[in-house]
Amino acid sequence: MKIGVIDYGMGNLFSVEQAIKRLGCEVVISADQKSLLQCDALILPGVGAFQDAMKKLQDTGLVSLFKEVIATKKPLLGICLGMQLLFEKSEENGFWQGLGIFNGCIKQFSGKDASGKSYRVPHMGWNDLQFAKAPTWLEQLPKERYVYFVHSYFATDMDEENLVAFSEYGDSKVPGIVQKGFVTGMQFHPEKSGECGVYLLQQWLRSVAKGVAVS
Repeated sequence: MKIGVIDYGMGNLFSVEQAIKRLGCEVVISADQKSLLQCDALILPGVGAFQDAMKKLQDTGLVSLFKEVIATKKPLLGICLGMQLLFEKSEENGFWQGLGIFNGCIKQFSGKDASGKSYRVPHMGWNDLQFAKAPTWLEQLPKERYVYFVHSYFATDMDEENLVAFSEYGDSKVPGIVQKGFVTGMQFHPEKSGECGVYLLQQWLRSVAKGVAVS
């Protein structure tokens, strides 16, 4: 099976590539839409600022790739910033339009909970996933549910039916896994999340191979 990793200049491509290869898949890293659309599924990684990433996607002409992804129902996985880009908009350093696949807005952690107690921003380190539902691509929920987060912004005001799993940080409910049909997002880094991350990637790839990567 061939997995395309979208190269728009703002992703930790090597770690994602190695994780997918270890799970037995061929990996194509490319910014060429034709090459990417020939793959069985796509991964949108991302590290950095929302507005910079959207500008890169626009400058490379890759925004139109996602219209083809939707039209052809090609499985897509967004990781970290890549997941955030799938939402309508972001308030990171201004107001920016995203790809609009998911409803909702990306906002910054406030750094204080409702009682006024401060907490660290960014949210960095291991946190447990709480599953709101079991999507069809998971044969069973993972026994080990700790995953690795590194982010200062998170998805808010999203449609609850698209929420698969979340973590709690400060007094915020942080979407950890989202899904809308064949499009999945993971706010954490599954490629750096040990046993749980490997299991989630493995299950997502299994569903791609079986053609059941839908919620």
